[in-house]
Amino acid sequence: MAFFTPSTNPAPPLKIALAGNPNSGKSTLFNLLTGLRQKTGNFPGVTVDLHLGTFRTNSHLKIEVIDLPGTYSLFPKSLDEQLTTDVLCDKNHKQHPSLTLVVADSTNLKRSLYLCTQLIDIGMPVILVLNMIDIAQRRTIVIDEEKLSLMLGVSVLSVNSKSGAGMDKLKKAIETFVPYSPKPLVDLKEISSDNWVDLQTHLGAKTPFDALVKYVNSNDSLQEKSAIFEQKQSEKISLQTNESIARFKLSEKLVLACVSYPLREINSLTKTLDNWFTHKIWGFIIFLFILFCIFQCIFTFSELPMEWIENLFVWLSNSVEKALPPGILNDILTKGILAGLGGVVVFIPQIAFLFAFIAILEDSGYMARVSFIMDKAMRKFGLNGKSIIPLISGAACAVPAIMGTRTISNSKERLITILVIPLMSCSARIPVYTLLISLVVPNVRVLGLLNMQGIVLMALYLIGFLSALGAAFLLKYFVKTKEKSYFIMELPIYRVPQVKQVIMVIYDKVRMFVYEAGKIIVAISVILWLMASYAPGNAMQKIDEKYALEKERYSPEEIDHLKASDKLEASYAGIAGKFIEPIIAPLGFDWKIGISLVTSFAAREVFVGTMATIYSIGSDADELSVREKMKEARNPTTGQPVYTLAVGFSLMIFYAFALQCMSTIAVVYRETGGYKWPLIQLLFLSALAYCSSFVVYHVLQ
Repeated sequence: MAFFTPSTNPAPPLKIALAGNPNSGKSTLFNLLTGLRQKTGNFPGVTVDLHLGTFRTNSHLKIEVIDLPGTYSLFPKSLDEQLTTDVLCDKNHKQHPSLTLVVADSTNLKRSLYLCTQLIDIGMPVILVLNMIDIAQRRTIVIDEEKLSLMLGVSVLSVNSKSGAGMDKLKKAIETFVPYSPKPLVDLKEISSDNWVDLQTHLGAKTPFDALVKYVNSNDSLQEKSAIFEQKQSEKISLQTNESIARFKLSEKLVLACVSYPLREINSLTKTLDNWFTHKIWGFIIFLFILFCIFQCIFTFSELPMEWIENLFVWLSNSVEKALPPGILNDILTKGILAGLGGVVVFIPQIAFLFAFIAILEDSGYMARVSFIMDKAMRKFGLNGKSIIPLISGAACAVPAIMGTRTISNSKERLITILVIPLMSCSARIPVYTLLISLVVPNVRVLGLLNMQGIVLMALYLIGFLSALGAAFLLKYFVKTKEKSYFIMELPIYRVPQVKQVIMVIYDKVRMFVYEAGKIIVAISVILWLMASYAPGNAMQKIDEKYALEKERYSPEEIDHLKASDKLEASYAGIAGKFIEPIIAPLGFDWKIGISLVTSFAAREVFVGTMATIYSIGSDADELSVREKMKEARNPTTGQPVYTLAVGFSLMIFYAFALQCMSTIAVVYRETGGYKWPLIQLLFLSALAYCSSFVVYHVLQ
């Protein structure tokens, strides 16, 4: 075809974009193209993280690629879709591509052609990529790619993002792509008599349809200046609606001409599964059972690798201590940095398993069914069926979950979802929960099969979910809006999760967890070590002199232990902990826990790193892990263990409700556009955490 003839000196696009409907396999194709050469970017004015990456063509040319949020149309219904429209339609946008790959679901081509034809008609260079071609072939769906290419005026290629088939052909098409000028597929003059030349010039648009898109998405002041549309604005049926009807007819025409379906297409497995998964009763029961199995597996499968990591850091700390001469550097490395990092890195297996299960649920198509069955129930609490996906994503991390609310079109439901997401127990709470559960909950089997610690972990997640619903129910009476709410979501076909895709998700999330948390933990560990190792005046010297006179009363081991305890209490860290102790004492917390509560405001998982650092200062049992040190801790007044059942559950409930993350506050501020709602959220959740912890402690004491 003439418009795809390779150039002798081709100039491939520097930046390409992946666009398509949700569940079209767009992100899978992005991972297949870029592999590990990708990053998460955030840009001025954009409140969602975009995935950016690079890949090499067959001739080793470097291409940048951006994975845009899924959308059905260039007439956006949500903030997420608005971002995609802005990037593709605004040539001045920082991420505006010179070529767009429209990723289409081969089994449902009519839906994907709507967006594809829109992009062609705004003058965007396009390659149509027919994804999931293997599924289409199994269902005996035949697509005439050459005929479809001729009718659209763009290149059409099929790929299998699961096996990688067709990727070399796709890279070659990108490499040899040359600009083209296809004819408009929908002639606006046929559905409107307006002067499109004037509007196109007025808005600086490439094509008449590009002018319509800019007009629909422009602000009121710009629309008022477009006098040629005054008559159309007064009509009951808008020009946009007429255009959409014409485009759907075009898509149907293209499918009838280029796609051959079997005479009798039956997908009995999908229908059978949906009869159970979307059932008004069994759907909820199955969902709860799946969650129960996930939390049982998290504890069961991660126990052994956690033990390996724990032993590795104990060995590493002891090796460094023996290799370096005694002094400040030795103490900072062993009792500060390594102790803090080891206390958090040990929980990577559990976090990896959590992300793996979430990725499997999403990739299989089950998560969309959860949204469907939850919509009716969610509306009673002022939420939307689409709210369930950000809420469940909040079990991984509140920050991307809050950004994920951009798919919710109703502003009230979106705001309420943003405010209650922090009540969902995120992966950063797993280290806290796991550490405390291991201290106060026996590792026994219930009915010979169920792990008691796994049951408690699931209960904490359910408490978070139920409290989120309760808070949403209250908020719906305070947040006012006149917008109408609706729920539209396509149920994708069931797919076997791709191992490579799941591994990519685990790698990306764990890498971000270690990198982001690691920076904070190292900094806080060093600061804590300094605060715990030094005291005002000559307090440390007085303690040395005190115990120099007690050699006959205590053994050398007892003197070392008592001296380390007194020095820690007299240090700057001890003074800070003592200052806030009266406030948290009613919750059963001592000053050491108080220090951890303060430092964990940077990130929840820092609690464990802080405890590891505090219990390593002056410790005479360096061969013990942080869990063993905390289990050995005794109340100096009563002589009883510090971490009793009452204290453990009081602390777990506090972390279940408290907003302990600065990043969450920052993203809520960015999403809501001010300090009002982040401040209300912080005060409400802090009060809820304190009161709930107080009740739990005094009930269990």
